[in-house]
Amino acid sequence: MGVRRVVTGHNNEGNAIFASDEIVEPTTLSLLPGAEFFQLWGADEIPTFPDAGSCPPHTTYFPPLGGYRFGIFTVQPDTEASMMPENFDIEAAIMEVEEKLPGMAEHLETDNPGMHTTDTVDYEFVISGEVVLELDEGAEVTLKAGDTVVQNGTRHAWRNRTNEPAVLVVVLIGAKRDT
Repeated sequence: MGVRRVVTGHNNEGNAIFASDEIVEPTTLSLLPGAEFFQLWGADEIPTFPDAGSCPPHTTYFPPLGGYRFGIFTVQPDTEASMMPENFDIEAAIMEVEEKLPGMAEHLETDNPGMHTTDTVDYEFVISGEVVLELDEGAEVTLKAGDTVVQNGTRHAWRNRTNEPAVLVVVLIGAKRDT
């Protein structure tokens, strides 16, 4: 399922226009069966108005300091996410992650699947389903449709202990860590 992205801009006279209207298809990964990552918008620097309607260039999944990302991701039920085929090639799957979502793999903890830490402030909004946000030392909160969270560079993982996918809208902003 694609997501429609409508982008506004300005014409040569400075009037507001619809600069683009297109369907964005999700990125999928064999390492995360059923998960979908919709990379809707982002840049690696302070925002400018891209009046042509094209997404500003960005090189990594997580933004650098001053960069930002806007997207949607689906968290599959833990039972489905953990079902890897018997002959699953983990090295090939990690290479696929790096190819499709550059920079993501380096943030994932290999000894604790799903756990990761990024230098970002993240705004997440659950639009459907239910998901558990797990922090250090097992601290958890269950989030349902309509709930939001502001994530401030903390170590975390998303868990889905239900039988239905959870869908989150996310905005990631590259930030400077205090320590």
